Amino acid sequence: MDHWKARDELNELLEQMRGYTQELEAQNAELKAKLTALHRRQFKANRKQPPASASPPPGRRKRGAPMGHPGWQRPKPAHIDQTRIVAAPKVCPHCKGTDLTPIAEIKEHLQEDIILAPRPQVTCFKHHQAFCADCRRPVIQAAESEMLHCPIGPKTKALAVFLRYGMRVPYRKVEELFGVLFGMRFVPASAMGFDRTATRKGQPLYEDLKEKLRVALTANADETSWRQDGIGHYLWYAGNEELALYHIDRHRSAEAAQLLLGEDFPGVLTTDGYAAYNAVNANDRQSCLAHLIRHCKEIRQEIQLKAPRFQDSQSLQFVDELRCLFKNACALGGKLRAGKISPATALRRRRSYYRKLETICSRPLRDEKALVLQRRLTDEDKDKPRLFTFLKYPNLQPTNNQAERSLRGMVIFRKICMGTRSSGGSNTHSVLPSLLLTAQRQGRHPLGFLETLFGAKTQTAQAALYNDSS
Repeated sequence: MDHWKARDELNELLEQMRGYTQELEAQNAELKAKLTALHRRQFKANRKQPPASASPPPGRRKRGAPMGHPGWQRPKPAHIDQTRIVAAPKVCPHCKGTDLTPIAEIKEHLQEDIILAPRPQVTCFKHHQAFCADCRRPVIQAAESEMLHCPIGPKTKALAVFLRYGMRVPYRKVEELFGVLFGMRFVPASAMGFDRTATRKGQPLYEDLKEKLRVALTANADETSWRQDGIGHYLWYAGNEELALYHIDRHRSAEAAQLLLGEDFPGVLTTDGYAAYNAVNANDRQSCLAHLIRHCKEIRQEIQLKAPRFQDSQSLQFVDELRCLFKNACALGGKLRAGKISPATALRRRRSYYRKLETICSRPLRDEKALVLQRRLTDEDKDKPRLFTFLKYPNLQPTNNQAERSLRGMVIFRKICMGTRSSGGSNTHSVLPSLLLTAQRQGRHPLGFLETLFGAKTQTAQAALYNDSS
């Protein structure tokens, strides 16, 4: 009897070990599939944020020109193409006082600018001056298209900024282009100064653009990685077919999403499945079906990388049926936007899609990723109520392609400039691309808008940014 008892105990232990071995084999197959899928994707290392108390490495000098490096100043133009007489101001540009007395001294201001002919046009502005009793000093006023105390005019600066942020040309190439085409010489640091001036003048327009977007009827939002001085940051985008807003932030958090869209967005927001956008409390949401279709494809590929005995046929059927359902819904949305079906028909089909979704998600699954997706699509607090929102609004897209396309140019720019070096540079890369893309979507050429931004007041530049119907 003792031998039979010992045999039964050994058989029971053997069955346990077999079950444990099968479990380990299944985990090993899943890890191998994940590793293979991971190596097929591109990823980059990220530099960690140094602690606030960390001191700079020893021997590292401060950025900038070396000690004793001579400064660069513009040479005085050898000729003057035209001379313009500027009347003395009647209102002091500094204190707005009206007690001004004309004085005989003429103050000359030489300004180079480009014209259609491929050479610089030098304009000599001869300012009549007036003495301000309040400021106790002589004052002058700017002429049309004149930038006081600036040796380079607004057309040159506007074109340089447009080449940098509209055409994504590096600073040194901008310098070379102006030297070759126009004989206009300046250093790359001057081109950077043009950007800073445009940012300062465009900051009020950028803040106003942010407020306009926060009350828009629809918006798409997305984010991608960015580098500031080698440290990982994030480039956020939010916009629609009329507005575009970029923002570079250290964090990929709900607070950063609220900076763009506010805490209570009144319109319909289309995003991927990132949870940070829940903080904006949009009136309605649409999840990007293209992301879900792609995710289903990735799950299928990962399952097929496993050995046949570890493949779950139910999970394969689950992701295949989901892909067909979402693709069919996207096609129906295209018919709704084209006016081929009525909104009432789209709403009926929307209810039928949810019934089909419940049927597809009712089957038991063994694959871990497929099971996570199943729970995500059946959760009322996650993607389930956001899947077919586009069938309620005739002009709403089922995907977040609008945001993806809007980020594409900045991703290319990121490869050219390798990110930014300071918070000021990040702000410039947020403000100027936002204004230029918004001007383009408003039917205004960005170059004409930049000329107005440099040479006119904020109200005039804002009028030049938007079309009459905005």
